[in-house]
Amino acid sequence: MWVQVAIMVVSMAISYLNQPKAQKPKPAGLSDFDMPVPDEGTPQAVFFGDCWTGDWQVLSFGRFRTSKIKSKSGK
Repeated sequence: MWVQVAIMVVSMAISYLNQPKAQKPKPAGLSDFDMPVPDEGTPQAVFFGDCWTGDWQVLSFGRFRTSKIKSKSGK
């Protein structure tokens, strides 16, 4: 029984040491986001209330800035 346990521990150690190392992903930049925007001079529709349209445009999107995560511990 102890032989099987030793073989299992050795095989787990070998598997752990041979696993590929994970690379850190690069932070996303503005070039990573591919938002469709209208061409210069394209008329922009303005809707009031609920309305369905087959055409859509992205005139503005989000605030892509970064800020540090701040956390307080205790009171």
